[in-house]
Amino acid sequence: MRGDIALLDTNILVYAYDTSKREKREVCKDFVRRCLEGEEEYAISIQNLSEFYVVVTGKIENPLPPEVAEKRIEGMIEYAGWVKIKPDVDTISHAIKISRRYRIHYWDALLAATMKESGISKIYTENTRDFDKVPWLEVINPFG
Repeated sequence: MRGDIALLDTNILVYAYDTSKREKREVCKDFVRRCLEGEEEYAISIQNLSEFYVVVTGKIENPLPPEVAEKRIEGMIEYAGWVKIKPDVDTISHAIKISRRYRIHYWDALLAATMKESGISKIYTENTRDFDKVPWLEVINPFG
């Protein structure tokens, strides 16, 4: 395991840039700030970065221009303070098994499998409904 490193789920990253959700934005901006200032080390998955791009450029009330979203993602990729994790071909098989066994959405299962393979067991997310079903995950909803 990678100690106490937690993964920030896509919704946490999105809220850090979503100007229409003021209270959630403040909480999530603080996660990003602590990482950028070296106070905390968080993990992000390439899956999260892809989902982040789709959501912030078209699914939030005040979408970011694609070039701004791209710069934010490039910054996250380049900054050494983010632990970047990614699935490989074996992860897909693990994700399918997790999805079927715990009856959760495949994309959440893929993230859970990627985390397990990377030795990360803690996730900050608003999506507790699915991730709570995965027994090795410590699921923390920063909003309550």
